[in-house]
Amino acid sequence: MIETKTDSEITAIQEELKSKGVKYCMGTYVDIHGIPKGKIVPIAHLHHMAHGSELYTGYALDGLGQAPNDDEIASVPDLDHIIQLPWQPEIAWMPADNTLYGEPYMLNTRVLLKSVLEDAKAMGFGMNLGIEAEVFLLKKEADGSLSIPDPDDKLKKPCYDTRAFLSNFSWVDKMVTTMNDLGWDVYSFDHEDANGQFEFDFKYADALTTCDRFTFLKMMAKEYAKQEGLLATFMPKPFSNRTGNGAHFNMSLYDINSGKNLFECPRSDDPNGLGLSKLGYQFIAGILKHGPALCAVFAPTVNSYKRLVRQGDMPYFTWAPVFNSFGSNNRTNSVRVPMAGGRCESRNADGATNPYLACALALAAGLQGIRENLDPGKPQEGNLYELTESEREALGIQFLPRTLFEAIEAFAADPFVEEVLGKELRAEFIRYKQAEWNEYHTAVSKWEIERYSHLF
Repeated sequence: MIETKTDSEITAIQEELKSKGVKYCMGTYVDIHGIPKGKIVPIAHLHHMAHGSELYTGYALDGLGQAPNDDEIASVPDLDHIIQLPWQPEIAWMPADNTLYGEPYMLNTRVLLKSVLEDAKAMGFGMNLGIEAEVFLLKKEADGSLSIPDPDDKLKKPCYDTRAFLSNFSWVDKMVTTMNDLGWDVYSFDHEDANGQFEFDFKYADALTTCDRFTFLKMMAKEYAKQEGLLATFMPKPFSNRTGNGAHFNMSLYDINSGKNLFECPRSDDPNGLGLSKLGYQFIAGILKHGPALCAVFAPTVNSYKRLVRQGDMPYFTWAPVFNSFGSNNRTNSVRVPMAGGRCESRNADGATNPYLACALALAAGLQGIRENLDPGKPQEGNLYELTESEREALGIQFLPRTLFEAIEAFAADPFVEEVLGKELRAEFIRYKQAEWNEYHTAVSKWEIERYSHLF
């Protein structure tokens, strides 16, 4: 499952990197939160790194399940997914996998995703994934608060605002030029629905490649923002009165031999008219079956649930999904089938997600839906935000978790999670997220002080 190169193959890669001016190799994996971690070696030591020379004290990292007395884990770079840093070309970035005693370390979420992809392969499937990257470009003030750096970006409905887009062209251009130079094929980008917010859409790829790219994109966005004296943040909800950062997962399965999209179907052959195959509906049914548990990894922070509201402190609906439901091109569902058909989109994923962990669980859920021939029911086509409680109950539509606490409870209660993650990784996620919730819940906020201190 962790591919290794021959010495001659490593030497060829090493010489090619040297010819491009690379001096250092950065092997990078992510912790349970999706935060990149790694070590750097001079390129002369690439052979050693490729064979697992770089060791890590797992206890120093979140979610790797180690105690102070445990042996170190190793990191093995994936030499098929190298990116030379455009802003620091002396460094070659390499996504990496962890091993322990030479075996894949299953608490590493990239290793986990590769394992689930092998399960899909055994069924004859590969997975394609596209992630829509939404990000705020902001200024951090001296007091730590965040503000919109462009004084003209102040429309109440700023979505697709060309003036604000052009005001931030320097940063946007760096982003798009780099992504296209890397071969990602950016096909659309714009000023998004909130002031200071942008979206970048690049072509889907196999699931592992897309997760690697999303991880790299976040690092790149922050670096280019820093060059502008600004802050790029994928935080789900930086402002209570503006829409939040989604990272919608667009998913489909393909035939492992032919590459054919197995979710595609002529609309005339689809009883629902959505252009989705029976396999696609089964996949969606698996996602919905485990929707509440999946929400914990799609939306993994306290802040995530300030995005997953119908309206909140907004003057209009948020676009964020709050229901465990699916439909056509209806953005009030958590899962939708876009107009072109042939794929499904999970909309509750946000910018804080660990893409490897979320993708692994989503794929496993979809595969279970296929194995068990599950049916998601009829698509929901109305504005679900406007349903009364009795109407919602009559349709059998459930709410997704409304706080991180509820999401953790759903995650812990679903036996499927342990089947996919194993006991240790499941326990690690619960432990860290319960601690995050407890720390948040016991903190006394400025809002509480202003509201209550003069009353009682």
